[in-house]
Amino acid sequence: MNWGALESLLTGVNKYSTVFGRIWLSMVFVFRVLVFVVAAQRVWGDENKDFVCNTLQPGCANVCYDHYFPISHIRLWALQLIFVTCPSLLVVGHVKWREQKDLRYTTCHKGAHLYANPGKKRGGLWWTYLLSLILKVSFDIGFLYILYHIYDGYDMPKLSKCELDPCPNVVDCYISRPTEKKIFTIFMVVSACVCVVMCFCEMGYLICKKIHKKLNLHKKNRQQMFAESHELGELVPPRSLRYNRIDPTASRPASRAPSRAPSRTSIHNLHNSKKEEAAAAERGKS
Repeated sequence: MNWGALESLLTGVNKYSTVFGRIWLSMVFVFRVLVFVVAAQRVWGDENKDFVCNTLQPGCANVCYDHYFPISHIRLWALQLIFVTCPSLLVVGHVKWREQKDLRYTTCHKGAHLYANPGKKRGGLWWTYLLSLILKVSFDIGFLYILYHIYDGYDMPKLSKCELDPCPNVVDCYISRPTEKKIFTIFMVVSACVCVVMCFCEMGYLICKKIHKKLNLHKKNRQQMFAESHELGELVPPRSLRYNRIDPTASRPASRAPSRAPSRTSIHNLHNSKKEEAAAAERGKS
């Protein structure tokens, strides 16, 4: 398999990734692909030849080997790396589709652009990127479970007992370099778990950033609505300036109805005058 082509492809995705995405990419190629290509393939290259059982019965060793190794670790990890890196192609394809759409829009609208930055994670691209992270996590967890289920854990036993046909009885089978293979198995499992954690961190970062952006936009809209509803109009000059200083000949408007305080004063005065008239009338009679 041409791992260099896959590396160059994912390096193009790196410019659309966050900090956690770049760490994930480093984990995939430094701690998984390179270890897989350089060391792991050589460690498991002799497992079929050096799987030895203490019997000379023809076919017994092959049957026992197939029972204990239904799928090779190397081939399982190769499938895992392929499935884990394929979701990044969704992001690349979406960006390419945006670029083509923006190019057609620019051609039809005389240089205007539909997207200011086609690689910016907005709108549908944000959902595509989030979907790719979910698929990466799902594939990694799924393959870790398959490895655990097939081999009853991540241990590599030094001795395996087999009693399958055509073995004449219970035979002992041995694999070559079990400790070294166990170390590489644990290393690949731990690196896969770290990649899963990085994907979860990136998903949390994207979601929190999206929520923070929505809250800021909502706050900005509320401030704008408040400013529009409390917009100041033109200042009206005082009444004295309007009728005296600005235009002295202008007639003043009709005076308003007297306020409550003067009306109360006039009623009180009227009551007092009536009392004085009544007192004067009584003095005149006397």
